Amino acid sequence: MTTPKQLLVQTAARNNADWCAAMSRSHEVASEFGTQAWTAPTRTPLYYPDAVTLVPGADPAALTERIDITAPGASVKDSFADLDLTEAGFHVLFEAQWIHRPAGAPAITSDLAWDVAGDSDMLRAWALAWDGGDGSAGLFRPELLDDPATFVLAGQSPDGRVVAGAMASRSDDVVGISNVFALDGGPDAAWPVVLDAVHRLFPSLPVVGYEHGQDLAAAVRHGFQPVAPLRIWLQG
Repeated sequence: MTTPKQLLVQTAARNNADWCAAMSRSHEVASEFGTQAWTAPTRTPLYYPDAVTLVPGADPAALTERIDITAPGASVKDSFADLDLTEAGFHVLFEAQWIHRPAGAPAITSDLAWDVAGDSDMLRAWALAWDGGDGSAGLFRPELLDDPATFVLAGQSPDGRVVAGAMASRSDDVVGISNVFALDGGPDAAWPVVLDAVHRLFPSLPVVGYEHGQDLAAAVRHGFQPVAPLRIWLQG
């Protein structure tokens, strides 16, 4: 019998896989959903996995057959932390926790205004702020704006600059949050404006995502509960 916690993880994993699929489409990378996992047969965009497991007990051999492991760099999001991919040449890159926040939970008020990026110029401003000068702002392409389930949340200073934000991916049952950032103050400065936006856009939906380390601690301070572990496996 599937427990409520397992069901929540499956819902969060599917939401995250939908987001990975949207990112892949924006880079013209095809992908597909199977019974056990979402997979992409060619390399996905930087920082995004080649596979996300959707149910516990996925078959490792069947999973790796559906992604490109001919060259180092393949990665797998092991949503239930129950795979062993060492024989296929993978190692655990890091472990994290799925997180959950109930719909309508109180949030700290932010002094920042927010908006949803609706054109390529604002998306570019968001991406440059998120990137912080690392040279990866091009990861977020204008094609993302055509995805009806993707919302680019931009926290803005009084002079209109993007100074905080996140990506929101809406599903029927949850809204997934990723890429949380703030130019000053880190996630503790970002979460208030992000949650304000989420609560106004999706008042009836709980919020899910995953974090680790200090980012996990910050999410907990803002009302999230750790749910269950996941692992990111990297080949090579």
